[in-house]
Amino acid sequence: MPRHTTPRRTRSRSRTVAAGFLLPALLLLGALVVYPIGYSVQRSFFDRSGTSFVGLDNYLALVTDDSLRTAVRNNVIWLVFAPAVATALGLVFAVLTERVRWGTAFKLVVFMPMAISMLAAGIIFRLVYEQDPDRGVANAVWVGVHDTFAESSGFPRARPLPAHPLKAAGGGAFVTEEPVRAGEPVRLPLIGVAPGQMPEEARPARQPAPVPDTISGTAWLDFTRGGGGRQNAVDPTELGLAGLRIEAVRDGKVVARATAAADGSFTLPADRADGAVLRLPASNFREQYNGVEWLGPSLVTPAVIGSYVWMWAGFAMVLIGAGLAAVPRELLEAARVDGANEWQVFRRITVPLLAPVLAVVLVTLMINVLKVFDLVFVIAPGSAQDDANVLALQLYRSSFGTDADLGIGSAIAVLLLLLVVPVMVLNIRRLRREARR
Repeated sequence: MPRHTTPRRTRSRSRTVAAGFLLPALLLLGALVVYPIGYSVQRSFFDRSGTSFVGLDNYLALVTDDSLRTAVRNNVIWLVFAPAVATALGLVFAVLTERVRWGTAFKLVVFMPMAISMLAAGIIFRLVYEQDPDRGVANAVWVGVHDTFAESSGFPRARPLPAHPLKAAGGGAFVTEEPVRAGEPVRLPLIGVAPGQMPEEARPARQPAPVPDTISGTAWLDFTRGGGGRQNAVDPTELGLAGLRIEAVRDGKVVARATAAADGSFTLPADRADGAVLRLPASNFREQYNGVEWLGPSLVTPAVIGSYVWMWAGFAMVLIGAGLAAVPRELLEAARVDGANEWQVFRRITVPLLAPVLAVVLVTLMINVLKVFDLVFVIAPGSAQDDANVLALQLYRSSFGTDADLGIGSAIAVLLLLLVVPVMVLNIRRLRREARR
């Protein structure tokens, strides 16, 4: 009689075949994942040299060392804000792009940053956050908006020489040493303005000449390129201080105002300014507004988080958009028919239906930000890198270089693993619940 294979033998053979196929992957997993994790855990209990057992001292250093405490604090900030902001923006973009004709093009533009590496994004944003408004886009925009609503200074650091007929009046202003008289030309020479910073409309200064029954004069840059020239005298190549603001002051009150023309000339009515002193207000000499120090100690972490959101908002938008495409349209239309406005439809129907997708995006980004390194390393300058420090960057700094401490580095690696594992377990459980439905 033919022999029949028993079910037990069949199952055993299937398991053997499965184990044979899995063995190469298990060996790679053990060599590349399990062994490094085990070695890191073991190494974290030893000192810098790896010869002396120190117990939990390396872990205690994580809460006692200032740089390590800063790294832990910044990781918490990243974990709280970066995934939430990127997910929220992705949700907004996904919902809004469904309602515009050019939504596909917009999605392409928003998702495009995902096509570049973290290193390239870091280089881009290092330039974006440059302090100099002529180089940094962020400060160029910020300074432009500021100067739209706030009067800017035309001649920062300009000042008179001791031989000039001007003296300091306090608060950064200057006044004439003697009252002015009608018919007597007034000279207002200044120095300290680089030729390249002179207003574009500036022209060669006009020689001051008396004008009957008028207070007239010239304000100019008393400096001749290449040397030479005479003090308190207008030389042919010297430029007028176009736009300089001039005030006539009597008894502490401003009685007349004027603005220097392109050649530096100005006039004031004699009936009000005769016998007054002329004042150059401090607003002429304020330091120009140079924007925000984005990469300074106080703003470097939010600035780097902003670059991360720029990259990953497109990722969130694409996943949420895919989930949004599966939302039953009849539910949305039924809510609108029942009188719900768009905000109510979004808050009470769209968001609850997208909750599983939002959870996937949020958890994925949380795992991602716990390991962020490239952006912080590239964007934060050396002077602010301690303030922008995160655990992955501290792991690199502790594990490599001439002052490496592999005990501390291994402890940081184990801490990162312990932080990532709960999030991964939560994600796996959620995926299993979804699979049972």
